[in-house]
Amino acid sequence: MRLDTPLPDGYRFRPLTADDHHDVLDLDAWAFPVPVETEEMAKMPSPLTWERAVGVQVDGDTPDGSPLAAMHASYPFTQFPVPGGTLPTAGLTWVGVHPQHRRRGLASAMIDLHLARCRERGEPLSALYAAEYAIYGRFGYGRAADDVRVTLPRGAALRDVPGASEHTVRIEHADAERHRDLVLGIHRAAGQDVGGLGLNRPGWAGPETAELQAHRWYDPAAFRQGFESRRLVVVERDGEPRGYALLRRKLDWDVTGPRGTVNVAEAVALDTASSRALWGVLVDLDLMSETKPFLVAPDDPLLSLLVDRRGADLRISDNVWVRVVDVPTALAGRRYAADLDVTLAVTDTRLPDNEGVWHLRAEAFGPASCTASETAAEEADLALDIRELGAAYLGGTALTALAAAGLVTERTPESLARASTAFGWPVAPMCSWVF
Repeated sequence: MRLDTPLPDGYRFRPLTADDHHDVLDLDAWAFPVPVETEEMAKMPSPLTWERAVGVQVDGDTPDGSPLAAMHASYPFTQFPVPGGTLPTAGLTWVGVHPQHRRRGLASAMIDLHLARCRERGEPLSALYAAEYAIYGRFGYGRAADDVRVTLPRGAALRDVPGASEHTVRIEHADAERHRDLVLGIHRAAGQDVGGLGLNRPGWAGPETAELQAHRWYDPAAFRQGFESRRLVVVERDGEPRGYALLRRKLDWDVTGPRGTVNVAEAVALDTASSRALWGVLVDLDLMSETKPFLVAPDDPLLSLLVDRRGADLRISDNVWVRVVDVPTALAGRRYAADLDVTLAVTDTRLPDNEGVWHLRAEAFGPASCTASETAAEEADLALDIRELGAAYLGGTALTALAAAGLVTERTPESLARASTAFGWPVAPMCSWVF
């Protein structure tokens, strides 16, 4: 394991193992306060892939068993969806610094180590969810996807969809042994072929590892915050599962009667008819007054099926952030929505190998290539920083929008419009769960 990235004086990196589980949870509680005691949290299966977890220890004679000053880890997404394909991607996670050790450069050193190890492992991308919006841009991550947070009133009217009434519904206690494969199968299929269009959804990562799966299905009462145990809704057509939702309910009362809430952790369907059948159930459960999906894609059928979209409390939030770690591999590893022949002058202060001018060629929805160009940086068609390249990479942020903000420079007329069209993707990028 590579641990040679410089740290501030007085600190050292060390590999973390399952024996560090308690210390990792304690540090995480310092970085992200939670109302649950560490001893209770330690009962949960850890989602971490331990060989990808690194701690920061106070240097000197301090034993490895002493409290951690900081840590980070990553998930191995071997099939991370990008436009028209998949690429190995490191899902950066559990980045935390103890309050006593803040503002000393530990986070910056950890990110540099993470990026170096990504290149060492042959992962051309890193992705994350940002706890705070302003943090990761300075490390070259760009906001690559958005999601919609929505609150639906009980009985929210939905437009009719042919075939929706032909679905049957099962509502059961969610159980890992019975339902894991069903949920994984539908989730995977939904990301590979969105709505039967033959197009994938970029960013639609799955919980690939056994550790993530075990953690995902663990359901302790201490973490429910007054909600019931996890439930599962499955919609089927001719006996074939076509969609699912994982949810919890909570029942409150006031003088007007029941005021229940349905929290939907994830709702996934394979086509519009199954989506209509699924949401028809979720917005009309007895004793409930509102339904709150956690993450909804900006182009999810639900938002178009709402008869009164103004009647829902809609908010846009940032979803996955992407960092391009290896420019030529990443740009050649996705597909483009139009023919493209463009030179890009890329700046990257943290990974010098990405600096320079890159010649990107692609056929619409076909193969692409990206090679180093001898073109001078000031003569390239477009100039942008690695952060903006990451923001545009999944097709959810237009290069034209970044240029309008002064973040992309066009040097060859019409090259911006052509590149922005090609970098776009017909399906909005999104990840359906927070890693």
